[in-house]
Amino acid sequence: MVPNGLVLIGTIPVTGDCRSDLHPASGGAVGLPRVRGGPSPQAHTAGGQGSAGTLDATANGDHVTTTDGQLQEPAFRLPLTRQRVLVAAVRIADEEGLKALTMRRVASDLDVEAMSLYHHVDNKEALLDGICEVLVEEIIAEVGDADPPSDPDAWQAAMRDMIMTARRVMLAHPWAPSVFETRKSIGFSIIRYFERLLAVMRAGGFSYDLAHHAMHALGSRAIGFSGELFQPDDGQTDDESMAMLEGMRDQIPHMVTMLSGALHTDEAGQTIGFCDDQTEFEFGVDLLLDGLDRRRREQPDT
Repeated sequence: MVPNGLVLIGTIPVTGDCRSDLHPASGGAVGLPRVRGGPSPQAHTAGGQGSAGTLDATANGDHVTTTDGQLQEPAFRLPLTRQRVLVAAVRIADEEGLKALTMRRVASDLDVEAMSLYHHVDNKEALLDGICEVLVEEIIAEVGDADPPSDPDAWQAAMRDMIMTARRVMLAHPWAPSVFETRKSIGFSIIRYFERLLAVMRAGGFSYDLAHHAMHALGSRAIGFSGELFQPDDGQTDDESMAMLEGMRDQIPHMVTMLSGALHTDEAGQTIGFCDDQTEFEFGVDLLLDGLDRRRREQPDT
């Protein structure tokens, strides 16, 4: 649940003039949509009486749902904003996959001309940059704004909670890691998130130097996914792959033996990529955090 009445995707209450725009941050970061205050528009039922409805921001041709469940065309349309473009892009990637995400597809979803999108995002790469910002803002909202723990020894549990929160967001958008891995710049939202992680480590007694090393060691795991060395895409089944490996047992006996017994979680919603299942992810995070805690305790007094 996103706090403070902010939502990323879905049905939002019609509580204002329905202008959804960016929550600004330094550097022009993309934030969560807000609905500004003001008189609530009224949706007219068949009987002619007005009743406040809810706006379904996910539908083409924005409409109002009245309290009796009837869909009515409103007397207004949401203006196109960068945030609406980015939210639509995330929704398309979630529902249809990243390959389906094109400027034309986003325009169709929003019921606008494709060229109108370029007033809000320069090109496809800018669109991808923006949706990364939206997803990091989702992580920040889910993490909440609690202060770092006052007990230095509680840093590890607090850090793990933040990382696992980020993991849940990535599992909800399993296409996202492939977008993050191809970005050429860092949005301000990701810097804000790492600021939160750094605050937890500093509360735990980390020097800035050790915290810097920790961030490098955690890498992409800090935002909820493990980077893959490669992503097989040859269409082979597991049985075919194992048969091929068995043919090389005399050359790589240890690898064949290990892989023949390796089990990866295959449950729906628990895996991102080739080997990044939940068990492997938590194993890696816990191993790193345990090692970092040992280094924290070994720091010289300053």
